[in-house]
Parts: sequence; C-alpha cells; structure tokens
Amino acid sequence: AVACRKGWFVTRYEARIVPVWTFNLVWHPNLFAGVAGEAKEDMNPELRELYQEVILDHNKRPRNKGRLEHATGSADGYNPLCGDTIHVELEVDHDVVKDIKFDGHGCAISMASASLLTEAVKGKTVKEARELFNSMQDMLTGGEAYFEDDELLALSGVREFPVRIKCAVLAWHALKQALEGGGTATSE
Repeated sequence: AVACRKGWFVTRYEARIVPVWTFNLVWHPNLFAGVAGEAKEDMNPELRELYQEVILDHNKRPRNKGRLEHATGSADGYNPLCGDTIHVELEVDHDVVKDIKFDGHGCAISMASASLLTEAVKGKTVKEARELFNSMQDMLTGGEAYFEDDELLALSGVREFPVRIKCAVLAWHALKQALEGGGTATSE
C-alpha cells in the first residue's frame, strides 16, 4: 500500500517503510540494514528512519546548489562506475570557506552528500574542512568519526554497501581537490 508520510511517498517492503523513487536514482530499501535483508541490530529503527529522511530531504531539496559568482577555487568530481558528476566551487577568504556551492547530477546519495557537505563546510577554516574530509573518509570506511553536525551521520549507513561509498565520497574528494588548487577528482 502506498501512503504519504511527512511529505514522502512510502510503501511497505519487507515490513519496513522505505521511499519510492520515480526518477534516476539508485536506492536499495535495505540501505540501513545488513546484507541480504538482515536487520542491523546496532542501529535504532527510528534513527535509521531519520537518516533516510535526511538523505531524502537533501536530495529532493539540495542546499547550496548552483554556481558562485566569485569562486576562488573549484574542482570537478567524477565517479566512472555510475557516471555521477559533481562540480564544487568555493570562496575562501582569510583561510575561511566563506561560501561553497555545488552542481552536477547523480544518485540520491551523491547529491545528498554534496548538499550536506556544503552546509558542513561553510564558515569553517580550510584546516577544519580538511578534517571534515578525513572524518568522512574514516566513517565511511568503518572507522569512528565525530561531527558537530549530526546530519552528516546520515551517510553512515552507506558503508554497508561498499559500491555506494564512492557515491557518498565523490563531493568530498572534489572539495579536497578544490582546496588543493583545483582539477578533477575521482571516487576510485
């Protein structure tokens, strides 16, 4: 049965409520569950649902999407496995990321990750932005990470699906490349 909850269309699948996608997105209903549909016991179901909603929200209504008029750095990101592309532009003034925007196309995870990245990095020093990159890499590869912004934790479920990690880190690699002078970054 299809229902509408908090503005999202949902359906029952394996006794869980999951989003229904109607456009070019790759989303697995068990994104926050274990392999072969086994529920992960270490993640609270309400927390899992909240994380899904954060990703859905940032994909549907991306923050800071577009181009900057006075960018001081930029880089492109490309995931050759799925074709996702990201262009990140930032304006750094006195070692602080004054503004940041992204543009591109891709799956829900890559677009949500780029949106989350822009919110997390804006107003941070270049050093703090690099630390956020490292923390995101650590979290997605199974390590521990601490974020001031709990919304970034929404991407933690991606690590259960190694092929999707490349989608989640694409914008972060582009950010790192932009901070280092520009160019093209890949998520390989």
